Amino acid sequence: MSRLTHSVRSPGGWKRRPNRRASTRPPPQPRLRQSSRHIRFYLLSSLFSRRLLTRLLVFSIIAIVSGATFLTFAIATLSHNLPELGRLIDRSVPISTKIYDREGKVLLYDIHGEAKRTPISLDQIAPLAIKAALVAEDRDFYAHPGFDIRGMLRSLFLDIFAGGPLRGGSTITQQFIKNAVLSREKTLSRKLKELMLAYKIEKRFSKDEILNMYFNEIPYGSTIYGIEAASQTFFGKSAKDLDLVEGAILAALPKAPSRLSPHGNHTDELIARVRYILSGLVEEGYINRKEADSAAKEDPLARVKLKKETILAPHFVLYVRDQLVDKYGEEFIEQGGLKVITTLDWRLQQIAEEEIKKGAEYNEKQYQGKNAALVAQDPKTGQILAMVGSRDYFDETVDGNVNVALRARQPGSSFKPIVYGAAFAKGFTPDTLLWDVVTTFKVEPKDYTPHNYDNKEHGLVSIRQALAGSLNIPAVKTIYLTGIGRVLDLADKLGYTTLTDRSRFGLSLVLGGGEVKLVEHVGAFAAFANDGKHTPQSALLRIEDSSGRVLEEWEAPRVKQVVDPAVVRELISVLSDNAARAFIFGSNSPLILKDRPVAAKTGTTNDWRDGWTLGFTPSLAAGVWAGNNDNAEMKRGSDGVLVAAPIWNAFMSRALNKTPAEQFPPLLPRTIFNPLLRGQGIAQPITVKVNRTNGKIATSSTPRDLIEERVYGAPHSELYYFNKDDLSAPSPAEASTDPSFQNFEDALRRYGEEHNFRGEPPPTEYDTTSTTSTP
Repeated sequence: MSRLTHSVRSPGGWKRRPNRRASTRPPPQPRLRQSSRHIRFYLLSSLFSRRLLTRLLVFSIIAIVSGATFLTFAIATLSHNLPELGRLIDRSVPISTKIYDREGKVLLYDIHGEAKRTPISLDQIAPLAIKAALVAEDRDFYAHPGFDIRGMLRSLFLDIFAGGPLRGGSTITQQFIKNAVLSREKTLSRKLKELMLAYKIEKRFSKDEILNMYFNEIPYGSTIYGIEAASQTFFGKSAKDLDLVEGAILAALPKAPSRLSPHGNHTDELIARVRYILSGLVEEGYINRKEADSAAKEDPLARVKLKKETILAPHFVLYVRDQLVDKYGEEFIEQGGLKVITTLDWRLQQIAEEEIKKGAEYNEKQYQGKNAALVAQDPKTGQILAMVGSRDYFDETVDGNVNVALRARQPGSSFKPIVYGAAFAKGFTPDTLLWDVVTTFKVEPKDYTPHNYDNKEHGLVSIRQALAGSLNIPAVKTIYLTGIGRVLDLADKLGYTTLTDRSRFGLSLVLGGGEVKLVEHVGAFAAFANDGKHTPQSALLRIEDSSGRVLEEWEAPRVKQVVDPAVVRELISVLSDNAARAFIFGSNSPLILKDRPVAAKTGTTNDWRDGWTLGFTPSLAAGVWAGNNDNAEMKRGSDGVLVAAPIWNAFMSRALNKTPAEQFPPLLPRTIFNPLLRGQGIAQPITVKVNRTNGKIATSSTPRDLIEERVYGAPHSELYYFNKDDLSAPSPAEASTDPSFQNFEDALRRYGEEHNFRGEPPPTEYDTTSTTSTP
């Protein structure tokens, strides 16, 4: 019988399949044929593979034996040198770091002093405080043998690829050893000793005993050791009475006690870590989400008790401490026994503190401005001589522990000298004429129309008058003609760090639209006082270690000439010109010193939140900010000349008392090719007394009742005369190409109509009409 097949329809088409009754025996396989050459190759390959595997096996055994031998030798050596566990009881107290004034005579702060410790047992600590510490530092404490392999590998990975000393991965047991037993050198051998000692401690003591020792030993900042001392210092209560928020605060501190101090400058980082710990408590099942959310809504700092310590110039000391920690690390500063000589002039610091306190208290009564800050600097060396961050570091009602000198605030018109400095560098001069009339600027994202502080228009004014009188409209015209980019370039060179995002700033920058730090603002004015040379600011003169070895010492830094001396001297000639500012400030304002020349500038924000005064002589630059830390508005009309200038004047007068009066250097010649920049050649309106009946120039014979004043001329705006892209060029042939040209012209035309500009040349003929007598 023949084998039958039949077709089956499949998704891919028709296929043929065998009949189910057909035989399923596999077909015969073809005979394998190999040549002798293939057989030899196969045998050689097999032999080579066996030899390679044998060699690899031998090499691996040798490597393992060698590594084990080396490791055994290393462990034996390190074990021999391990400190006795008895040192847990008998150990030395860390040496304090001391911060002094510039003479090395006045002790400003003892970072450690005599360590505060109050040993307690584990059952005397609030359970939530214990759990918060475990969440923050070592969640696997009760499971590991004293060290965390995963954490160590993660740390090793970071060390290899990020570089630097060994770090991180420490368990609570290791942290205890690091603080109580071993030295703080960062080496591989010390890390191995730490691991071995951790293992030994875990074998000798129970977990609760180790945790108890940790809570009595760990540093919480300054002179505070152990959770009981920390609880008493920060909250005025025993550790057993700590609640959830307080426990989280104390758990946050050991990571970086100085930086995260509730009394320091980085409280935002402390708050973030407290919230991280609260979330961790939820993750570990110690509290529920509702409890964590409720606690996170609180201000942790409101719980902290401000306790007055023996600390002088506290804001400056913390400013210095932050720099030391950044350079040398938290542990070395807390326990390294350094002697730090700072740049602080104790006499000037005392004067600054007295005048800030007195001025702020007066402002609170008169202007509803509770706080003030001051920074003084030597312009030539860059050394900070005085720093007061608030009227009272320990006054909670004004957030006294916040150093406002380091906070970014809007500077108001006190930023104008930087703008005019850039303008003078471009070619403008104090004699350049500008129209002080309300003008709308065509800029993105929307048109901008500034107004003067007194809401008046002053007509044609020189830049000297505009800057000295702090007129806003000419200032905005100046930054428009100069270019925002040029202004920000100069600001960068002068040391400002808060104006880097250039996309944020427009024409209002000249009126204080950016934010600056008082300490950097003073540094910029100091560069003007130093003939245009910017000197990096410094707060440290010398640092010695515990053995007296000098770690670093101040040397005169390399200064940068950021502004041409000729430009700076013209700027100073305006800022020190009391006659030029008298039409706005009067002739007897607090911007002058009775016995010597001084350059000064005020600033006020539109909403009365910030008042400023900055000024300098050749040897001293100082700046004052006044306002409220919470950004609350002061009383309407509380400008810089009222709330900041009196404090600045009092400080400068006392600081310079009985010192020789210094003169600013004389002006230097500048080559200005365009006479328009010197105020020459610009058509100005002319006021002429005429006979109103015939329009001729009035004479002595013209009847008085026929005489009237008329304003002649058809003046043009600045953009008619200046090519802002090239000031040395002649007047623009097509000034209308500037997007603001028509607005400038329209503003001046409107002003002319309001002030009866006749738009025609003045008369040239004289009136001959005689006065007739009457009987």
